[in-house]
Amino acid sequence: MNIDETEATAAGQLDHALKLLVSVVKDGLEHGFFDYGVSGEIVNGRRRRLTIKAGKSHQFTIPEEEHKN
Repeated sequence: MNIDETEATAAGQLDHALKLLVSVVKDGLEHGFFDYGVSGEIVNGRRRRLTIKAGKSHQFTIPEEEHKN
């Protein structure tokens, strides 16, 4: 699955990350075998880095105003 950087910025990093997470879970259920990992950490002050590992890793840096809602 490719990440469209422009789409991610316009829609917000958190929304894009959640859509990707739903998509990879649905793909895994369709194939029947899958192993995923999700991790989070604080970076650059109050921003959060969310990493979704699903075959390959996808990272999202989420600004404070997005994760406070």
